[in-house]
Parts: sequence; structure tokens; C-alpha cells
Amino acid sequence: MRHRLSRRGLGRKSSHRQALIHNQITELLRHDRIVTTEAKAKSVRPEAEKVITLGKRGTLHARRQAGAVLTDTAILTKLFDDIAPRFETRPGGYTRITKLGPRQGDGARMAMLELVEGPPTAATATAVAEPEASVEDDQEDAVDEIAEDEALDDDASTEAESDEASAELSDEAEEPEEDTTAEADDASDDDTSDDAEADDSDDEGETEEEES
Repeated sequence: MRHRLSRRGLGRKSSHRQALIHNQITELLRHDRIVTTEAKAKSVRPEAEKVITLGKRGTLHARRQAGAVLTDTAILTKLFDDIAPRFETRPGGYTRITKLGPRQGDGARMAMLELVEGPPTAATATAVAEPEASVEDDQEDAVDEIAEDEALDDDASTEAESDEASAELSDEAEEPEEDTTAEADDASDDDTSDDAEADDSDDEGETEEEES
């Protein structure tokens, strides 16, 4: 008699039934949904939600407990890194069962067991990526503006240095001209003094002749 037996035997022994549930939970977390019989979905659902709760705890002990249920270490990592954060604010009810009708052949009632919070959609990923892209663009624009300012400063300093160099060259070119003009003035003064001396000597000669 089945008195006080609430579990579903699923026509299997306990070891076989436990292995089947573990495999079903692993595939549910891998694909976010599975299609199976309604009886199996109702048996897997509570066990899967317990595993997701372990993922939300995030402790080493919880990871070891979840690793005892899941058959793939990659899915264990996905549980703690990807799936658990989706249900961070949800207190429970992480899965849903959708009835699909009888299966062709044996008429078994089929159902789809899926996670309530699916992976981020393309629109959500784009919305998250756009602010990051805008921030990167702003940073690139700021870097370009800084580079342009530095280039302008370099050009201004180069022009100032070239102006100073040209001014020095012009000053050096003007100094010899001043020296030559001074020498010319000195030479003209010497010629004038020589002419004056010659005139004085002529006057003295004429005076001596008149006296004689």
C-alpha cells in the first residue's frame, strides 16, 4: 500500500530516480528550459529550485552541496555566476511548468519546465552596451582634445622660438652696418682735418711771400 508516500516513483528505483532528477536539473540549468513528461517536471521542479537557492547563497559549502547534485562543473560555475544573480531579488518560484498536451505514440502528458528569468535579451545587452560605448567615446574625445591642445602649445612655442631666432639674426645683421657707418664718419672727419691743415699751410706760405 502507498499510505503516506507523497513522492512520485516514476517507475524507477531510488538510485535510478535520483540520477534522472540530477540529469534533468543539469540540463535545465544548461538550456534554461527542458521538455519532459508532466510527472517528471513536477518531480524535478522543487529539487531545481533548491539548487538555485544554493547558488544565491554563494558560500563554499553551498557550492559543494550544489556540486553534489549537478553533473557538470561548467554548469556549476554558470549557476553561481549567471543564474543566481538573475534571481537575487526573487524570494522563490524560480521555475514554471507549461503543459503541452499529450505526446504522439503513447499519449503521455508533456510539459515544458523553464526558468522564470531567462538570459539577457539582445535589446537589454544593447542598452547596457550603449552607455559603456558613450563613456568610451567621451574618453576618446577628451584624449583627442588634450592632444590637440598640446599640439597647439608646441606650435606656439616653436613659432616663438623661431621669432626669437630671427630677431637675434636681424640684430646681428644691423650691428656691422652701424660699425661701417661709424668708420665712414671717422674717415670723413679725417679727410676734413687734412684739408683744413692743407689750407692752413697754404695760408702760411702766402703770408711769408708777402712779408718777403
